[in-house]
Amino acid sequence: MRGVRLVGRALRSHPWVYTAAIGVSAVFGVATVAVSRVLGWATDQVVVPALEGDQAARDRIWQAGLVMIAVAVTLAVSVALRRILAGLGFSLVQEDHRLAVTRQYLRLPLSWHRRHPAGQLLSNAGADVEAATTVLNPLPFALGVLAMIFVAAFQLFRTDVYLAIAALAALPLTLVANLVFQKYMSPAITRAQQLRAEVADIAHESFEGAVLVKSLGTEDREEQRFAARASQLAAANVRVGIVRAFFDPVIELLPSLGTLAVLVVGTARVIHGDIDTGDVVGAAYLLTLLAFPVRAFGWVLGDMPRALVGHDRIARVLDARADLPPGDRRWSPTGAGARVELDGVTRTVPTPEGEVALVRDAHLEVAAGTTVAVVGSTGAGKTSLVALVARLADPSAGVVRIDGLDVREVLPADLSAHVAFVAQSTFVFEDTVRGNVSLADEGDVGAPTDDEVWEALRLARVDDVVRALPGGLDAPLGERGANLSGGQRQRLALARALVRRPKVLVLDDATSAVDPRIEQQILTGLRGEAGAPTVLLVAYRMSSVLLADEVVHIEGGRIVDRGSHAELLARDEGYRELATAYEQESDRRAAEAADEAAAEMGVAR
Repeated sequence: MRGVRLVGRALRSHPWVYTAAIGVSAVFGVATVAVSRVLGWATDQVVVPALEGDQAARDRIWQAGLVMIAVAVTLAVSVALRRILAGLGFSLVQEDHRLAVTRQYLRLPLSWHRRHPAGQLLSNAGADVEAATTVLNPLPFALGVLAMIFVAAFQLFRTDVYLAIAALAALPLTLVANLVFQKYMSPAITRAQQLRAEVADIAHESFEGAVLVKSLGTEDREEQRFAARASQLAAANVRVGIVRAFFDPVIELLPSLGTLAVLVVGTARVIHGDIDTGDVVGAAYLLTLLAFPVRAFGWVLGDMPRALVGHDRIARVLDARADLPPGDRRWSPTGAGARVELDGVTRTVPTPEGEVALVRDAHLEVAAGTTVAVVGSTGAGKTSLVALVARLADPSAGVVRIDGLDVREVLPADLSAHVAFVAQSTFVFEDTVRGNVSLADEGDVGAPTDDEVWEALRLARVDDVVRALPGGLDAPLGERGANLSGGQRQRLALARALVRRPKVLVLDDATSAVDPRIEQQILTGLRGEAGAPTVLLVAYRMSSVLLADEVVHIEGGRIVDRGSHAELLARDEGYRELATAYEQESDRRAAEAADEAAAEMGVAR
């Protein structure tokens, strides 16, 4: 029944294509049966009399030939159309599944993606979609030739009841064979599909960690990891092949047994004079033709376990519920920046040991157009706090408001248009500079103009880098921006956010790889621009903190103090220790940079 529901959904998704495919297949089935009838008629009415010297029969030989040609042409045309339409329907359903899976990926929050490996997600959109649709390729043929079975059964019973019983006895045996097959195939194919995902995940990890693998010389370890899982996949595929190897010959054998039974029964019936020789010839040929629909059903039934497993794995993605239900309130800010409020915000996450609070009862008000630096030791909850403003997660308690609106109620499109989040780890697409900044294709409605892109690059202090690239805005960037430095990639990511003229800009240590002098220029430039956004800055450099209007000190998920840099130095001992550590770290990084520059100059000399 699950297989029937799976097939039914596929047929309903593209009814006209599958109706045409099944209809053409039915024509093929009827034409195939017609061949047997024409063969029987030609044997009894033309060939045998002609061999016996009947001149009238000899004169009708050309008529028999024309009839045979007409049926053959019908068969050829129906076969071609059936395959074209079946392939079209198969491809369209695959496209539907892939689009549905990828759209769901885009809707689901980051918390869901973090719980599922990238290789698993790639497998869902690739191998699992292919598995779920394999059954659809032979499906139109199998359904269409039902007409062949019904017409053939009618003709067999019309010819002789005993011949019909002997011929059709193999059909129930086909269903019994399939039940046994499904019992062994379903667990085997489930194991194989899971291992495909795990192999893809290991390969993806190796590609992502290419620098680590090469720099630490762990190629052998990665090869062993991949080889071990690939070996398990090979064994699982062999297991699937073995089960299929027992099923397919049985399906091939049953029609042959039926033909043998027809010949035995038919010979006895001819000897007793109950039927003619042509009836036996026609019945045997008809049963030979029935081998096609039996095999077609065998293909469908053979692919059904894999299709059900693939569909189940896709369904787990499609049935996943987002942790962040979308809001429906419009937000169209007009002023410079936006007011940000955190009212009693707490955020907890489940762990094997129980609930852990990342943010605890946070109260914070940020005036529109101001810059606030969020500081704290590693693991204090800084990223968890600012991520709530961009609604990368929702609070477990309390409310996050922007311009007085609960961010959970704002339309996602409005929120993403006016609140920009730039993380420390940047992603660069294998595209042009223009494509990476605008995230739009040329000609898209509402896409940033080249002037707007250049202005964003200027604010991010990366326009000079782009002008030096061959092609400027049209310069292709390598995979993940391989032809840019870490600081240049961060500035490009910042330009990507600024080109949208956000009202709230959240920088989660987004300039950590940028030279401190350029970082100060960027932050100073943002404050000096007309319509400057509200900036929430997770900072690790005192030079950045000193540029903020206000500093928020957070430890253990709690906001322990807030105020100006001078105020916190005077009254917050934890902040004084943090500021000293920040200054020492900045000095250390500056010394390392100077040493590297000196070394490069020495090499150049």
